[in-house]
Amino acid sequence: MDVSEEPMNRTMRKRLIISTLAIVVILLVVVAFYGASGASRAVTLAQAASGEYLDQRIQVEGTVVDNSYRMEGTQSVFRIYDPESTTNETLEIRYNGSVATTFGNGIVAICTGNLGSGGVLFASELVTKCPSKYESAEGSVTVDYLEKRGGTLIGQQLKVAGYVKPGTLVAPGGARRFVLHSQGAEIPVRYEGALPEGTADGSAVIVSGSLQEGDSSTLTATDIALDLKVK
Repeated sequence: MDVSEEPMNRTMRKRLIISTLAIVVILLVVVAFYGASGASRAVTLAQAASGEYLDQRIQVEGTVVDNSYRMEGTQSVFRIYDPESTTNETLEIRYNGSVATTFGNGIVAICTGNLGSGGVLFASELVTKCPSKYESAEGSVTVDYLEKRGGTLIGQQLKVAGYVKPGTLVAPGGARRFVLHSQGAEIPVRYEGALPEGTADGSAVIVSGSLQEGDSSTLTATDIALDLKVK
């Protein structure tokens, strides 16, 4: 081998090592930058509402205020509160996306995003803690029974067993939450609360509620549970 090649090889190896180190340093900087920008600080609702973390990425947990949910274009807007706090502080959440069909009044929401002015959290991530709730169908009536005797049951507290009709289950805020059906009969159900974890098309459910004066064709629910027999 030509002895003149040895210094050249050493030079090339040195340049290769330097180039590799430079690439590694750049990658570490990029990872650190994006890791920091995506990180969030867990804070209390009171801290978030105080504006202490303005323009920062935070994560806050709270309970959805009754009837605060609405859609504004493609944004889901609602308010949360801390049930353990002695104050009446709430935080407005604006989430770019639709919520799960189980979302509703009283559900626990874990929201991650940037805190804007005016005490608004612009959430990019939303996780909900759905309650697990089961109930026996014992003592319940059928949807067919309501259909035949609805006019005589107005105002009475009822427990109705049936199934969530596929394709009808939606998030709260509309005229109905889903359609309850069984044995060829069906009735729309109005409900703004959180649905039990696992509620989906075809779920067997027990609906507690009543038929209202002037709207006996809709069952207004006060509580919904999954049928214990299918647990």
